[in-house]
Amino acid sequence: MFTLIKNGDIYAPEHFGKTSLLLSGKTILKIGEIDEEKLFSLFDVEVVDASGMIVTPGVIDPHVHLIGGGGEGGFATRTPELQLSNVIKAGVTTVVGCLGTDGTTRHMTSLLAKARGLEEEGITAYIYTGNYHIPTPTITSSVKDDVILIDKVIGAGEIAISDSRSAQPSVHEVARLAAEARIGGLLSKKAGVTHFHVGIGKDRLKFLRTLIEDYEIPPANIYATHITRSTELVDEAIDLSHKGAYVDITADGQTAEWIEYFKNNDGDFTHLTVSSDGNGSLPVFNDKGEMTGFGVASQELLFKQITASVKDLGIPLPEALSLVTANTASALRLEHKGRVQEGMDADILVLDEDTLEIVHVFANGRHMLKDGEVIVKGTFEQ
Repeated sequence: MFTLIKNGDIYAPEHFGKTSLLLSGKTILKIGEIDEEKLFSLFDVEVVDASGMIVTPGVIDPHVHLIGGGGEGGFATRTPELQLSNVIKAGVTTVVGCLGTDGTTRHMTSLLAKARGLEEEGITAYIYTGNYHIPTPTITSSVKDDVILIDKVIGAGEIAISDSRSAQPSVHEVARLAAEARIGGLLSKKAGVTHFHVGIGKDRLKFLRTLIEDYEIPPANIYATHITRSTELVDEAIDLSHKGAYVDITADGQTAEWIEYFKNNDGDFTHLTVSSDGNGSLPVFNDKGEMTGFGVASQELLFKQITASVKDLGIPLPEALSLVTANTASALRLEHKGRVQEGMDADILVLDEDTLEIVHVFANGRHMLKDGEVIVKGTFEQ
C-alpha cells in the first residue's frame, strides 16, 4: 500500500519546506518530487492533498496508563483502560505504558498484553517495568531481565520519589534499580532508562542529583516526570537537564507557560519532553496527605498545549514539536521514531496551517484519522 501526501509544508520537526511525502507500508519511502504518473501506473495509491497544511511526525507519549491507574480514593476510583480512538484523536502514534501507584490489583502482564493489543490495533506501544515502589513488580525475576528478555519493555518506571505514596526507598535502593535498568538496556540495545515520578516532597530531585554525582549512573538513563509541581522543582529540573538527564512536563492547563519558563531560564530544550499521563488519576491531597479531589488525565490536552505554546506564547513550531517527537525518541532510544525522514516509521500528522488542528493521522503508514474523524477504532469500540 502506497500513500502520497502532496503539497504539504513539512516540519521534520525542523522546517523542511513544501514538498511531497511517499509512504510505503510502515515506512517513509521518499521525501521530495514524486513521478506521480509512473507511480499511479504501477500501484494503487491513496492521495492526500495537504495544500495549506503542515506535515509533522506523530506524537510520542512517554507516560500513559494503558490499563488505567489511580485507586487512591478506593476501588471505585480506579481509572479505565485506554481506548484506541482517544489516542488517535490526540495525534499520538506511539505510547509508553506504566502502572503507577497500584502494583497489586494491576499487573505487569496485563500492561504487556494491553500494549500488544494496541499494536494489533495499529499504533506502536512500549512499557516500563515496575510501579511506584521499590522493590518493584516485574514480569520475570528482575528489572534487568524484563528489559533484556521482553521486547516491549524499554526501561523501569514510574518509580516514585519525593512523594508520600512512594515506598520511601533509600538512595542506594534507587541506584540499584537504575543500574539494573541500564544494564538491561546495554545488553538488549534499548534505552534502559528509569522513569521517575516526582512528587511534592521537600527533597524534590535530590535523589536524582545523588545518582549522578555519587553513583555510576549516566545522566541519560535518568528520566524525571511531573516536574512542574512548583517553580523550585522546575529550576532543579533545568539544572538536571544540563547534566544530561531527561525531564518531562505532564500536560495540564499551564503547560505552555511552563515550556516558556523552561526556555527563558536556559533549560536544555533538547532534554525536555511533554507527556499526557493519559488515563492516570489526578488526585488532589491536602497538607495532611488526605485526598480532597480527583480527576482523570486526557491525552488530548498534550498536543493542545504544544500548539498553545506556539500560537499564544511564540515558541517556534520546530522547538515545540520536538518536545513530543524527536526529543522523546532520543530519551527512549527509539531510532525509527520522532522524525519525518526517509527510512523512518510512517507516523505522520497533517495539521491545518492556520489553527494547527489535527486533520489527518497516519500510524505505521495506516490512515487512522481522516478529515478530523477517526476511521480506525479499537476492537470493542462502537
